[in-house]
Amino acid sequence: MPTFAAANNSIMAYILGIESSCDDTSAAVLLDTLLLSNVMASQEVHKNYGGVVPELASRAHQQNIVPVVSQALNIAGVSMSDIHAIAFTRGPGLLGSLLVGTSFAKGLSLAADIPLIEVNHLTGHVLSHFIDVLSEDGKTLVPASGSKPEFPFLCLLVSGGHTQILKVKSPLSFEILGQTIDDAVGEAFDKGAKLLGLEYPGGPHIDRLARQGDSGQFTFAKPRIKDLDFSFSGVKTSFLYFLRDRMAENERFIEENKTNLAAGLQKTLVDILVEKVIRAVKLTGINRVALAGGVSANSGLRDRMILESKKRRWQVFIPPLRFTTDNAAMIAITGYYKFLDGKTAGLDIAPVTRSSLMPGE
Repeated sequence: MPTFAAANNSIMAYILGIESSCDDTSAAVLLDTLLLSNVMASQEVHKNYGGVVPELASRAHQQNIVPVVSQALNIAGVSMSDIHAIAFTRGPGLLGSLLVGTSFAKGLSLAADIPLIEVNHLTGHVLSHFIDVLSEDGKTLVPASGSKPEFPFLCLLVSGGHTQILKVKSPLSFEILGQTIDDAVGEAFDKGAKLLGLEYPGGPHIDRLARQGDSGQFTFAKPRIKDLDFSFSGVKTSFLYFLRDRMAENERFIEENKTNLAAGLQKTLVDILVEKVIRAVKLTGINRVALAGGVSANSGLRDRMILESKKRRWQVFIPPLRFTTDNAAMIAITGYYKFLDGKTAGLDIAPVTRSSLMPGE
């Protein structure tokens, strides 16, 4: 069993995290907040269909979950008898995928007589900022993200299924200040990429092309939504009609302008996100802002947030790329905080496909 010199000289618990909300099967082991392992198996098959196929995803999870969990335990140097609690993603996500992870976690919990902890996938993204790793000398803990935000802080949570601005009061207490009223920003990136003829998932391809293009060459309409809520359906429609009209004039328009189109679309989406964050900081007076979720990997968004932080004297917290995608480390860190709070789940708990971050989750 591994040991380390913790800052408080206290070892609380080994937490096994299991993530299976969409198309990545992942398992991780944490010792308190210290990451010991984080193993992931991705599913390449969905690229052939332009999106995640739920039936194929659940079948792949069934094949991957045993070896992934086994590998995570081996890398961490622990056995199931060392584990204090099993944290699993209850939702939101694809039902078939969630069922695989939930059922497996229940089986482990029952067989090993280990407490079960349900985790909201979105909470995991937010709390990924609190994962620690060992320093280079292997003697002390350091934040995996470089630094940890102090409470309260604002979090821009952006992914393929969710877009929210949150006030994070404590590890398990959140207030939703604003959220999308229709589509998520990740959907807008993927839809735009599909219109440009790019492979799924489209967000990374848009990002790659945008770095080569001129973001001022093409501009697209931004919605006017009150307060701190978002809307992205209009941007997708605007982009579609713009391409349709230009293609009617020149059938090679997309191919000849792909980098500039990607740059223009990315700038529009990033502008929408950052403008709301600016407003949220002004309304709350909180200048500590964290990014979380899959879209937080976007270089345009990361660069813009760093730029705004220097301009407006914010503290900005950007997660490492490995914690922007769906991963079990973020599930395990959430499980750790819930374990400390005594929040365990019964074997009758069922997965949920739709949910948003709510206080106390």
